[in-house]
Amino acid sequence: MKSKRLRAFDRARMKGLSGLIGVDEAGRGALAGPVVAAAVAARSDFYDTEWCKRNASRINDSKLLSKEDREALYEKLRWLERSQRVWIGVGWGTVEEIEDLNILGATQVAMRRAVEQVFSSAQISPHEPDPLFEAITVAETNESTLAHWQIFVDGKPMKKMGYPHRAFVQGDSRSLCIAMASIIAKVARDRTMLALDCEYPQYDFGSSKGYATPLHREAIKSLGPTPIHRPLFLRKILEVDPNDDQSEFGFG
Repeated sequence: MKSKRLRAFDRARMKGLSGLIGVDEAGRGALAGPVVAAAVAARSDFYDTEWCKRNASRINDSKLLSKEDREALYEKLRWLERSQRVWIGVGWGTVEEIEDLNILGATQVAMRRAVEQVFSSAQISPHEPDPLFEAITVAETNESTLAHWQIFVDGKPMKKMGYPHRAFVQGDSRSLCIAMASIIAKVARDRTMLALDCEYPQYDFGSSKGYATPLHREAIKSLGPTPIHRPLFLRKILEVDPNDDQSEFGFG
């Protein structure tokens, strides 16, 4: 029943809109690896399709789903993308950007990249056309400009994301489009960390996904950080004194 509320939540807020774009991220609290954002765009009529009616009950905040369910839903969403029923964008905030911009700044960069991928694939213009230079019908305007879409973001407002949006705390368990983005972001990042586990097998990336598990923390203490670790996060979580000589661990 809860997932029916997710669908109803979106439908109640899209009156007069062409559709919604849900945005969420994965990996903000990890010690290693990128932060990943996903955007999923769906036109208003998608919510009335038989597919949505049958499958919406399975879609929820990715953190509340089993790995198997997340993976299965990820593939279903990618199938919808290939069928052009939804449009998906995935953006990355690199370790270097996390260090330079802090995690919030890097997350907003990743979200902007994901949203702009959706703009491109769904042919949504972020700006209204200039009637002096562009011949465009009213129907085309409704479909193709951001003014007729609404971006929903999980959490608090992202002031530097670059595009107007509405933010919902715990949005991934309230809004269907945000929940879909949550699944895409989580699976995309998990697969990246599994690949990095092959490169750095001692750090438990396959299980921890870069988060502060005991095995991961112990590996950092005994082996030092890798190039994909976030130095600022290591200082905070492992209580490293930045005035100490940490050159052997890559902090110097």
